[in-house]
Amino acid sequence: MSWDLTRRRWMRQLNSKYIFDRFPLLHAIIFIIEMSILARLTSRFNQYYNERPGAFNKSHSPNATRFESGRCFHTSRTLLVAMRNDYANRGAMAVLTMMVTNAVLGGVADTVAQSITAVRERALRKYPPGQGPNPRDDPVAYEIHELDRKNPLLEQDLIPESRDLPPPFDFERLVRFMAYGFCMAPLQFKWFGFLERCFPITKKSAYMPALKRVAFDQLIFAPFGLVCFFTAMTLAEGGGMRGVKDKMRDMYVPTLKANYILWPAVQVINFRLMPVSLQLPFVSTVGIAWTAYLSLTNAAEDVQQTTTRPASGSPNIRLA
Repeated sequence: MSWDLTRRRWMRQLNSKYIFDRFPLLHAIIFIIEMSILARLTSRFNQYYNERPGAFNKSHSPNATRFESGRCFHTSRTLLVAMRNDYANRGAMAVLTMMVTNAVLGGVADTVAQSITAVRERALRKYPPGQGPNPRDDPVAYEIHELDRKNPLLEQDLIPESRDLPPPFDFERLVRFMAYGFCMAPLQFKWFGFLERCFPITKKSAYMPALKRVAFDQLIFAPFGLVCFFTAMTLAEGGGMRGVKDKMRDMYVPTLKANYILWPAVQVINFRLMPVSLQLPFVSTVGIAWTAYLSLTNAAEDVQQTTTRPASGSPNIRLA
């Protein structure tokens, strides 16, 4: 219990520090850590795809078997099996790296959304009209007040309603969004591969296959992805099936409309210009800006809603 109290006090002190008196230091630290992890994962992700057929033979000696375009030229069946196993292992590691990368991108998106909320509330609370300084903004006075409490672990006391403090960083929400991105990545990646096989883009035919991919993606996967997102996030928040129905009724259609404003153009670029190995990271990166938009629009919704709104912090690794 003492460790929990110490941790909360330390987080509160860190949460009260700002960069240029605007951006919460805690949010910035988390964002830098996430971007560092993302840079490392991106490097590993590219490394695995560089070892796919056509570049795979670079990791072997000149006398070894060359593995190009699905053909193996070697008389040793043992070496052939070993190479295939090695190739499969590398492919599995690439998928795992992609899943972790997608999870981190989800964390980055949620951190951006929480940071926007913190900066906005900081600006609103800093100089409220007709009010003087809030005595609970004084850390020393607050600590004295807290020691008098019989139950000092109450979150509303440890994180008071202060005009100088941003909302505390919600690590549970961050974990939920990262877990969603991690679990959905294989399905999204398989979907991109399916579209590539059904509508191959060649030098002679590029625009029509790309448009067909976008049409299939937006008419099939976008509505399905939104259902998965709202269902998974609401259940993870403890909302139950009734909460899922309420969320779908209130948020599904507006979010789908906003999706159709942004994502068709993004997917034309994605399917027309991006190789399949970069399609999921590309849309996940665009999803960070998409999440910021959802955060700002959702903040204007009814503030009396008691459940956490997925759109306000949705990583939307790939809603569209």
